Amino acid sequence: MPSWFQKVRTAIAAAGILLLASCGSGSNTPQAAAQRTEFNIGWSIYAGWMPWPYAQQAGIVKKWADKYGIKINFVQVNDYVESVNQYTAGKLDGVTVTNMDALTIPAAGGKDSSAIVLGDYSDGNDGIMLKNAGSLADIKGRNVNLVEFSVSHYLLARGLESVNLKLADVKTVNTADADIVGAFTSPDVTAAVAWNPQLSEMKKQPGALLAFDSSKIPGEILDLMVVDSATLKANPALGKALAGIWYETLSLMQRDDAQGKAARTAMAKLAGTTLDTFDAQLATTHLYQKPAAAVAAMSAPEFATRMKRVRDFSYSQGLFGPGATSADAIGIAMPGTTLGNAANVKLRFDPTFMQLAADGKL
Repeated sequence: MPSWFQKVRTAIAAAGILLLASCGSGSNTPQAAAQRTEFNIGWSIYAGWMPWPYAQQAGIVKKWADKYGIKINFVQVNDYVESVNQYTAGKLDGVTVTNMDALTIPAAGGKDSSAIVLGDYSDGNDGIMLKNAGSLADIKGRNVNLVEFSVSHYLLARGLESVNLKLADVKTVNTADADIVGAFTSPDVTAAVAWNPQLSEMKKQPGALLAFDSSKIPGEILDLMVVDSATLKANPALGKALAGIWYETLSLMQRDDAQGKAARTAMAKLAGTTLDTFDAQLATTHLYQKPAAAVAAMSAPEFATRMKRVRDFSYSQGLFGPGATSADAIGIAMPGTTLGNAANVKLRFDPTFMQLAADGKL
């Protein structure tokens, strides 16, 4: 029996396929959208995304929104998957999301989305936790609690590969990110996959072993700001403001002085943790601190190679929906190349606004 999460993904993907069929084919150009002055952006708790709500609290969002004559509301959604579902359903104009989930939820559902800020990659912020184990190989035959078909599922598959095991060698148990810490405290749960800040709490459990983490697969789990492509095309001021907000906030939080510490302390509080714990989470987050570095990373040949690996895994798990006949069904546009169907691009890695930040033209 598919989990509720798989059902939601399948329903969204099926709806997207029907939409494409009604239009005759996919499109390489975003649909037209109205010019607007107010936008809603969803976020959920994760170390690499805490600069966004802090920026709203600190007035940085208002500063950049005012510059472009718009208003931006950052909306917290306690459940990560629900935040992406709300974005896919059109209730949000943008959302903080990973590369895989941007592909398998909105893009697979027919929603044309643009990743305009490459914030970071997980460099240990996602991990596989075990109890009563000496190594990852001991996971064989166990139930594994995780957010099914998310990057946690992808990390599990990559970890299993490293010890010559397959997904068929374990049984996954779908668990919301908000519930994963509580689940891991149960004696019955001996294997789980999570991301920070939940991961750091799970490490504190007696006998817990971090058996595999994302530092073993650098650059594969990416954290993004994604916005609706049609909305962005009609309202480029939104992209400019978001880029300005992001890089000003990053510059502030990286400072080794009282102001930098105060910013990180506020972010830690928003995430429900302490400064020391938050700084430890940042240590396993490879932030692209400079816009030029993010543009270079997005434009590098290995970026497409890693996205192909993520895409192929997603298709193998049926996350493109029942109508997808190959991994090429959904087009993924990147600087200099398109992966998959160029006539049906639904996920765009667009460095335009990061480049404007790098050039000092925001």
